[in-house]
Amino acid sequence: MGLTSTTVLLVAVVSAVTLFVGTVWLWPRLARRGWRAVGGRVGLLLGTQLMLFASVGLAANQAFGFYASWADLFGRETDQGVVVDHTGGSGGPLEVLGTRRVDGPGGGRPQQGGQIQKVALTGRTSHIATPAYVYLPPEYFQPQYRTRVFPAAVVLTGYPGTAEALFEKLHYPRTARDLAKDGRTQPMILVMMRPTVAPPRDTECVDVPGGPQTETFFAKDLPEAMRAHYRVGRTPAGWGVIGDSTGGYCALKLALHHPGTYAAGVGLSAYYKAPLDPTTGDLFRGDAKLRNEADLRWFVTHRPAADTSLLVTTSKVGESNYKATLKFIDLVKATGKTRISSIVLDSGGHNFNTWRREIPAALQWLSGRLG
Repeated sequence: MGLTSTTVLLVAVVSAVTLFVGTVWLWPRLARRGWRAVGGRVGLLLGTQLMLFASVGLAANQAFGFYASWADLFGRETDQGVVVDHTGGSGGPLEVLGTRRVDGPGGGRPQQGGQIQKVALTGRTSHIATPAYVYLPPEYFQPQYRTRVFPAAVVLTGYPGTAEALFEKLHYPRTARDLAKDGRTQPMILVMMRPTVAPPRDTECVDVPGGPQTETFFAKDLPEAMRAHYRVGRTPAGWGVIGDSTGGYCALKLALHHPGTYAAGVGLSAYYKAPLDPTTGDLFRGDAKLRNEADLRWFVTHRPAADTSLLVTTSKVGESNYKATLKFIDLVKATGKTRISSIVLDSGGHNFNTWRREIPAALQWLSGRLG
């Protein structure tokens, strides 16, 4: 009976309908004076409203993947955090925990449909431990490609987000497989995960002074762990990063800050400056340099231009980042070195439906910039 369980949603919907019918049926009996009748009316109305809101909230959470569990919802998720390895790294930086099929034809056979592997990652430098899902394309398992090195893309959710939403709601593996099958992209490995590697804190992919070294994890530890286990690129040309919302901000920042790791970054509905709020806490601890560099507009105008490629997306109606995105494009173009492209929809909100419309074109763009 988890938060994302269909059973929980059905129970909430049935309860809301039952309370509504009960209210209509019992209202004549309760249309009297007296504390019992008044209390009954209040109870029925309150119960109906609560179950209605619960049903809508559960449905929205299933559709958009805001919270993965009850503990996540109530801010009590503490099982995956920042850990220090005191045993000298036994177990390796990457451990495969299980596998699952990719939706669609041939998904049951890795050589035809590819495979999703659930892995546990441990950063050698950052000491961050976090789960992720790795999509391996069908070609990875085919004999004729047994010596081939594949480009890789890190795929990030928003905050709080769930990694499962990347393949259950946004369909990244299925889209990547179909695009490669049609010859529109090259086969790519996808590393799908949350940017929230020290939950429940939103670190905005910052190396927090005295706290989680999230940027180091994504810029150094994650590629190293993948190279030790999979046939992935060992140069920047073999690595890209893509994400939505908070993940989009992180993707752009990683590509700008670390062109020696990532040749390209895609920000779907991204913003351009790390926020400070109760979910982030004090990210910078008074470090003005760190704060400035977390503002991507400041970074592209005050630091040497990065030899990397960026793609940003927005919509004229429905996205709050439209004007900021146009300004960011102008700033990057002025560097003369960093390359930037855009997808601008006429309308589209900050949601899964909009990102599903942008992902195929974004993956084609990303594939074209990776070797």
